[in-house]
Amino acid sequence: MGRPTVTDIAREAGVSLATVDRVLNARPGVRDKTIAAVNEAVARLGYVRDMAAANLARGRILRVAILLPDTESQFLQTLQDALQQAATLASSARMQVELLRFPAKDMHSLAMMLADLAAGGISGVALMAPETPVVRDALRALHAAGVPVVAMVSDLPNSGATHFVGIDSHAAGRTAGVLMGRFLGGKTPRVMVIAQSMLLRDSIERRRGFDAVMQRDFPGIEVGQTLETHGATETLQQVMAVSLAASGPVGGIYLLGSGHRALAQVLSELGLLGRVVTIGHELTPHTIAALEAGWMDAVIAQNVGHIARSTLRVLQAKADQQPINESQERLRLEIILRENLPPSL
Repeated sequence: MGRPTVTDIAREAGVSLATVDRVLNARPGVRDKTIAAVNEAVARLGYVRDMAAANLARGRILRVAILLPDTESQFLQTLQDALQQAATLASSARMQVELLRFPAKDMHSLAMMLADLAAGGISGVALMAPETPVVRDALRALHAAGVPVVAMVSDLPNSGATHFVGIDSHAAGRTAGVLMGRFLGGKTPRVMVIAQSMLLRDSIERRRGFDAVMQRDFPGIEVGQTLETHGATETLQQVMAVSLAASGPVGGIYLLGSGHRALAQVLSELGLLGRVVTIGHELTPHTIAALEAGWMDAVIAQNVGHIARSTLRVLQAKADQQPINESQERLRLEIILRENLPPSL
């Protein structure tokens, strides 16, 4: 038997083609009993709708917005490049993607951008942002207006986000803990943890996972409090100097997020580059160079191309009220060492 069609649905449900069309497109004027009959016929026949063709037939253009902070992070630039490539491919399915940057230190500006998008009839929003109160309220307003929200890389569990695209950050932190404990061996049993901001959910979850493993499996290693840099090299220099002066030498450094270039500069100035176990996140031109040079020991990464494609697929499915293929959208974390760097990088 071939692929079921709307004609098969109409015959199975005992209704007209026009009625099937109204039900599939959620148009008014159909009795609940008839809607149920059509949906039951769809389920029995295993009908899967070609939404791209349906949108084309209706002349519908799906307009979505993706917002990223305006920092100079190499990871964010790599992610933006992947999103631009995915957006080009998605245009054939009549999806219009707007890539926007917001001031990383001004969450009120982000909230205003989100409000403007809602007022402009946007079909879906994806973003990577900290879950501050003002952002949370802006996203809840979008959700209340029926606009699906997808969190990328860093989850937004209390903001009404309808889906998260990214790796399990808690598992990533646990993985970093295992690597740190085993790599340290007999070296100085103290670890310094550095983050750009602990407002980001991914940093929070990574730290929790890291601590859980260190306390359980490596209780002899002292893990210091998180040193926040807020993206400033000068701040990183100051907090590291204060920490070293107060607590003595370190054997390992765990970098929860961005800031690899600044860390390399400061470690070099302190004479520690290549002398401490260093573990970070995300594969970028700089972390690749750091792995090759040997001063970074491991990078826990996620595939940015998968993030970009998954984000657009999820936004499409949400807008079309279609189910999401969870197995297809699930991202795996990758452990990258100098020895297993892909040849193309």
